[in-house]
Amino acid sequence: MTASVTPTHCPYCALQCGMNLTPVPGGGVAVAERADFPVNRGALCGKGRTAPALLSSRVRLTSPLVRTGGVLVPAGWDEALARIAEGLARTRADHGPDACAVFGGGGLTNEKAYALGKFARVVLGTSQIDYNGRFCMSSAAAAGIRAFGLDRGLPFPLEDVPRTGCVILVGSNLAETMPPALRFVTELKENGGTLIVVDPRRTRTAEQADLHLAPRPGTDLALALGMLHLIVAEGRTDEEYVRDRTSGWEEARAAAMAHWPEYVERITGVSVPLLRQAVRMFCEPGNAMVLTARGPEQQSKGTDTVGAWINLCLATGRAGRPLSGYGCLTGQGNGQGGREHGQKADQLPGYRKLTDPAARRHVAEVWGIDPDTLPGPGRSAYELLDAMGTDIRSLLLMGSNPVVSAPRAAHVEERLRSLDFLAVADVVLSETAELADVVLPVTQWAEESGTTTNLEGRVLLRRRAVDPPEGVRGDLDVLHGLAALLGVEKGFPTDPGEVFEELRRASAGGPADYSGITYDRLARENGVFWPCPADDDGADGPQHPGTPRLFLDRFATEDGRARFVPVSHRPVAEEPDDEYPVLLTTGRVVAQYQSGAQTRRVDELNAAAPGPFVEMHPRLAERLGAADGDAVTVVSRRGRAVAPARITTAIRPDTVFMPFHWPGEGRTNTLTNPALDPVSRMPEFKACAVRLEAVRKD
Repeated sequence: MTASVTPTHCPYCALQCGMNLTPVPGGGVAVAERADFPVNRGALCGKGRTAPALLSSRVRLTSPLVRTGGVLVPAGWDEALARIAEGLARTRADHGPDACAVFGGGGLTNEKAYALGKFARVVLGTSQIDYNGRFCMSSAAAAGIRAFGLDRGLPFPLEDVPRTGCVILVGSNLAETMPPALRFVTELKENGGTLIVVDPRRTRTAEQADLHLAPRPGTDLALALGMLHLIVAEGRTDEEYVRDRTSGWEEARAAAMAHWPEYVERITGVSVPLLRQAVRMFCEPGNAMVLTARGPEQQSKGTDTVGAWINLCLATGRAGRPLSGYGCLTGQGNGQGGREHGQKADQLPGYRKLTDPAARRHVAEVWGIDPDTLPGPGRSAYELLDAMGTDIRSLLLMGSNPVVSAPRAAHVEERLRSLDFLAVADVVLSETAELADVVLPVTQWAEESGTTTNLEGRVLLRRRAVDPPEGVRGDLDVLHGLAALLGVEKGFPTDPGEVFEELRRASAGGPADYSGITYDRLARENGVFWPCPADDDGADGPQHPGTPRLFLDRFATEDGRARFVPVSHRPVAEEPDDEYPVLLTTGRVVAQYQSGAQTRRVDELNAAAPGPFVEMHPRLAERLGAADGDAVTVVSRRGRAVAPARITTAIRPDTVFMPFHWPGEGRTNTLTNPALDPVSRMPEFKACAVRLEAVRKD
């Protein structure tokens, strides 16, 4: 490779920040600012700046591994692929295609996600495919589809945020999870706008707020309903908008009116005066937005919770208008695109429903198969993991680490160990890969080309900047090789550009239409927003500009109206009691990412965040007899975790917080509750009952 500058994008979160890469003597690349990309305008967090460390052979896999005599040992690619094909074929022959499962990741490119979904359904013939993005924004997606007829994380670009009047940020700590995005709310305030942050903790983001509301974990739904009650009682609804652009208002209003302010105060712990202040700020003349993240979404009632915040936007006319609306801050790098193109249990490429006969016919025609051979919807992510070792006997896993990231993680680890066969393709030897029968070393962000779709619905082109180490292959090469060994010689090309061309055809006419997007166009532009259909005039005619802002003329429902959905408060699945009197909530820290499989291998990031901790209020620490730094045991009905106490007034006295990036005795997800939202099938990561015990002085 020449020492030229390669413009590309960060491998981590859904901002997909722009960066420039330059190969350096001796191998690897140097990262430099890329000011022309509008999402980050050159800014990078520590994870982005240090991402090249992951390219080092010191921290990553460079040879396939196979389990021999109970131990993983290096092997050649032919042997490793043959073992995987044999394991999957044996399971399919003995137990049927649905005994084989596929589990993907929200960091896979669109091309990989598309090929993985096709592999599951065409080669294996299984319905059992889902991905870890189910744990990210599935509740917001379900609520968006119910209300608007379409889900796209943000239906407007981030550049609109500083120009609105008020933003309610619900359950998002941008300062630590997406630091370059914090500038948008900083600019909002500089422009005279106001920021309301809803979070049980006084985070670095909440410190920027004009108003911080700190409800008990799991009560965001009641908070939104209490605000809507006040909006109605104080005559702040936009009656003309409700009449002309929505349906279902009467039922939603009646549900909200059952949540009077004093009742909501008892549930949430947020005082009535603060509720009234929030309503006044949000309803100031002008524009406003509500942005949600994992806080309200990772609940067993996450879909209804997000729906309540959407109802707040609809009742005040703050949706489908310039500089106003509801949006979800997608977390994972390609969490948006990963589910749009077939990695999710119930979806086909283009965000088509697997149960729609027309969608099945369209995709089957592109794939050259009989639509009747397409399996139906399978299990959601946790349900799939829970079924391992029983109905599911073999698993192919790409780019995910559920041993650390899944709820009730000790149980999931036990289920993984009970499989007849497990194959993992990953960049590093993650905690999940350590359990596998075969591990495949695959390429990563700077070593391959492909597209991702960021939280705005902006499709982006990642470009290859360096060659991978010898012995490392791409995920597309893996699927191509396995498909051939399993009897499907065609349909799984290794060139990502060729895969994207097929993806364009498969998505054409679907809700997430990419057919007007090409690699050449992405190379010229700073991303293209879907939907972007191909123009009838052909390649030489005018191009569709893409759709940065959705719903300005109509919503994606059959009648073009947004739908109010009546919702009511209900408690978390596991309320505190005498045995487990404290609520645990979970989240991230700025220096680590998701399960930490990658960031825990970067020295600079580990120095900044070397391990887990239990954040607690001084009053709770005093009752426990704990000092700062003491090892505290946190116990739930599913297990126990041990981590040092971090004592701060930034958290409620009835709540503790733990980040979830680490394995071992401090594994937070050993504790979390897999209770599922009935619509989105999202587990309740954000609230479970625990007790604290066994303080150990170190």
